[in-house]
Amino acid sequence: QVTLRAGAELDALQVNQYTLTLRAACPNEEEVEQQLFVQVTMGQVLRCDTPFASAEGDVVQVLADVAPRTPLYAVLLQPLGGLMVSGSCPRSLWKLRNHDTPLTLTRQGLVLAPADGFNSSKDTQMFRLEIEVMDRRGHNCSGVVRVEVLPSRRPRVTFTEPQQAVMVPEGTGPLEVVTQVHASGDNVRYVILAPLAPTLFTIDEVTGEIRSTRRLEVAHTHLLVRAYNALNPTDHATVALNITMHGTNWRAPSCVPAISVSQVPETLSPGSTLVTLRCTDSTGTEGSLHYTLEGPPTSRSQFRMEGPQLQVNTTLDYDSEAMAAVGFQFTATIVVTTGGQPPQSTHVPVLVTVTPVNEFTPVCPSGATFTVLETAAFGSTVGRVAGTDRDYPPDSLEYSLEGGPGPTQPFSIDRRTGEIRVVGPLNSQQHKSYRLTVRLTDTHNDLNPAERRSCLCDVTVQLQAVPDQVPMCTPEVQELRITAGSGVRQPVTHLVCQSSPDGAALAYTITAGNEDRHFRLEGNTVFYLPNDLAEPHTFVLLVEVRSGPSAPRRSTVVALVVHVTPRSTPVPPSTTTRHTTLQKEPLVITWTEAVWHPPAWFVAVLTISSALLLAALGCVARSLLCRLMVAFSSSCSNRDPGKLLLDKRCPTGGAGRSPGPLSTLSCLSSVQGQFDGRAQDPRTGRDYLFNSVTGERRWI
Repeated sequence: QVTLRAGAELDALQVNQYTLTLRAACPNEEEVEQQLFVQVTMGQVLRCDTPFASAEGDVVQVLADVAPRTPLYAVLLQPLGGLMVSGSCPRSLWKLRNHDTPLTLTRQGLVLAPADGFNSSKDTQMFRLEIEVMDRRGHNCSGVVRVEVLPSRRPRVTFTEPQQAVMVPEGTGPLEVVTQVHASGDNVRYVILAPLAPTLFTIDEVTGEIRSTRRLEVAHTHLLVRAYNALNPTDHATVALNITMHGTNWRAPSCVPAISVSQVPETLSPGSTLVTLRCTDSTGTEGSLHYTLEGPPTSRSQFRMEGPQLQVNTTLDYDSEAMAAVGFQFTATIVVTTGGQPPQSTHVPVLVTVTPVNEFTPVCPSGATFTVLETAAFGSTVGRVAGTDRDYPPDSLEYSLEGGPGPTQPFSIDRRTGEIRVVGPLNSQQHKSYRLTVRLTDTHNDLNPAERRSCLCDVTVQLQAVPDQVPMCTPEVQELRITAGSGVRQPVTHLVCQSSPDGAALAYTITAGNEDRHFRLEGNTVFYLPNDLAEPHTFVLLVEVRSGPSAPRRSTVVALVVHVTPRSTPVPPSTTTRHTTLQKEPLVITWTEAVWHPPAWFVAVLTISSALLLAALGCVARSLLCRLMVAFSSSCSNRDPGKLLLDKRCPTGGAGRSPGPLSTLSCLSSVQGQFDGRAQDPRTGRDYLFNSVTGERRWI
C-alpha cells in the first residue's frame, strides 16, 4: 500500500508525475523490480459534499433532550486534491450566513446544539443553517443544513405528591436534615423557589435533602421546591411543603443569615461591607450582643468586624502569590456572644471568594528582532515573541499576526507559545526584512471572558542571504572522437551540470578553441558543423558554465578534447567517448552547519532513559534465552539412549552450519545427566562422553 506522506503537499505546476521504483523479494527467490507512475493533476474548484451542497440541503434529526453543545453535524468538503475530508482541515474557513438560530458553528465545521439545550416542546422544531466554506486560495462553496428536533421520548420530571406535610422535631439546629424530596425523571436537580428571604432552608440540588440554615423560631412555614432536568431545564415540576416546628425558646443568639457565602471582585475597596448580621438574643434585643471574627491569620488580616457588619480590611489582590496560596478563598467564623451570665454564643461560618478583574494590559518584549536564512524550510522556527502580563495567571496570553500569512507576509505565529514560523518562500533580493505586527491578548484574567485587553507589538524579521554555489559539472574534462559527416550537424556531447539547490538555470558559452566556428552550443548540447576537413584534426574547446543573473556571477569551465576524423580516412570505430579527469587544485568549500547543544539536564535524562531501556531489553532477552534452553533440554532428554551420535533434534543451525552455542549447551546438560566422564579419542581427536559403569560412549 503506497500512501502520501503526512504533511506533504502536491503542486502540479512544479511536479506533475512521480516515478516510484518498487522492489520485492520472497525468501529463496529472486528480487522483482517494478515502477509505479503517480500523476498529479491540477484541481479547479472547491466542492462541498453532495447532500450539503444540494438545493434542499442535508437533513439531520435529533431529540429535544440532547445534551447542550453536542456535535450534531460535520460539514464535509472536497478540496482541490479530490480527497473527501471533514471539518478538521485547518486551511478552510467555515462561516454561518444566517444568525437567527440557537445553533452554533465551530471553526472545525461542527454544528453544535444550543448552550442551553433545545426547548422540550411536544411539536417538531426545524432550524435552517446556511454555511459557506472557503479555503486559503479563495475557493468557496456553500450549502444548507436543516436540523429537525424531535420531541423527547424520555420520561418527564414529576413528583408523586404535589403537597407534603413535614413535622420538625424540637431541637433541630442549623444544617440539620429537615426532610428529603424525590422526583422521577432523568438528570433531576432540585432548587427552592420560595421563600427567598429570609433564607430559612437550603437544599442539596442532587439528593434533594432539605436542611435548616438556623434554629427555627416560627411555628409554621411553607416551602416551594422545584425539580428539573439538568440537560433540559424546561422539563420541571414543583412540590409544596408545609413545615411545622415546635419550640422557639433558645438561649443562644439567633442570626440571619446563619451562613455567609459571598463572592467579591478583587477591586473591592477597603471598608466595603460584605454582610450585615441580624441577630437577636432570647429576649429579642440586639444591643447586648458582641461580634468577633475568628479564623486563620490571613482571613483576620483581610477582614474586620464593625458591629454586626463584616467589612474588607485591606486590598484583595487576586494577582498575588499569597492569594493563590489560599485558593482565592477565605474562611472565617463570626462569633456572636450575649452579654448575660453565663454568656451564650452563636457561630456564623463565613466563606469569601475573590474573583479576578482584568486590570493590566499585556506588555510587548523589547527588541523583538530575529534573523532567518532565506533558504529556511517550511515550518522553520524564526523566534518567539515573549509577552508579559501582570494579571493572574501570569503571562496567560494569546498571539495573533495582524493581516495573517500571505505572499507579502510569509510567516505565522503559534497562538499559545508565540513562536513565529516560516510558511512561505523567502527571497532576500525582494525583501531584506519584514516588519510584522503581533497582537497580544490576555486570557482567563477576568470573571467575564469578554473583558480582555490587548496590545500591538512590532517584530522585525531580517533575511540572511545565502550565496549561490559554483556550478558543478561531471566530468569536468572529456576526450571525444567523432567521424565527420556530410551536410548534417552532429551532436558531440551533453554537458551534465548542476547549480545551487534552488535549481537556477545555467548558461553555456564556448570561450576558446572555436575560432573557425566548427562547433555550436544549443543549451547544454555541443554540435559539430561539417566542413571541408581533409585531415584528422583535434580541437580543444573550453565551455564556460555560469549561474543565473544574480550577482556576483559564479561560473566553472569544462574542457572538451574532440578528435575529428574525415569519413574517407581510416580510423578506429567512430563515436568512441573517453572521459578523462585531470588533476586539479584542491577546492576548499566552507560549510556552516547549525549544531544543537542540549542542556545538561537533557543529557542526564536521556542517559538514564537509555540505561533503563537497555536493562529492560536485557531482562527480556534473558527470559527468552531461558525459555529456549528449557525447550532444548526437554527435546534432548527424549532421545534414544542406544544411539552413539547426538540426536538430530538438537539444533544444528541449518544445512552446512554448526549448531548454536545455546542449543549445544542445552543438549550437553541433558547428556551429562547419563554419563559421568569425558575424554578425547587419541586417533580422531574428537571429544566424547562415557559412563564408567556401563562403558557406553557418546560422541560430542
